[in-house]
Amino acid sequence: MKFFLTIATFFIVTNISAQKVFSAEYASQADIKVFVVDYESQADLSVFKVEYSSQAGKNDGKWFFVEYASQADKKIFFTAYASQADVLIYFVEYSSQAKWRKKEKLHLFY
Repeated sequence: MKFFLTIATFFIVTNISAQKVFSAEYASQADIKVFVVDYESQADLSVFKVEYSSQAGKNDGKWFFVEYASQADKKIFFTAYASQADVLIYFVEYSSQAKWRKKEKLHLFY
C-alpha cells in the first residue's frame, strides 16, 4: 500500500502543472503562432504533452491538447516556417525536460 501511495504521489507532483492548448486550423484563429524546430537548442520552449487535462495549470511547457477552442487557455497555430512563428518549440520525451529556454517570450502564454 505504501508503495502504491508513493508512486501515485510521484505522478501527481511531477505532472501537476501544464497548460491547455488548442491547435487552430488558421493563423487568424490563434493567440500564438508556433513552429516546431528540429533541435532543442533552437527552441524558445521545450514542450511535453501531458495525458490528462487535470494536469493543466502553469506556464511551464507542459501542454494538454484540448478538442475545442473554448476549453483552451491558449489557441496555437503551427506555422510552416520558423520566421512566421511567435515561439519556436521542441517536443521533449519527459516532463522533467519541459521548460522555457528563452524567458523573454514567457509572457506570450500568460
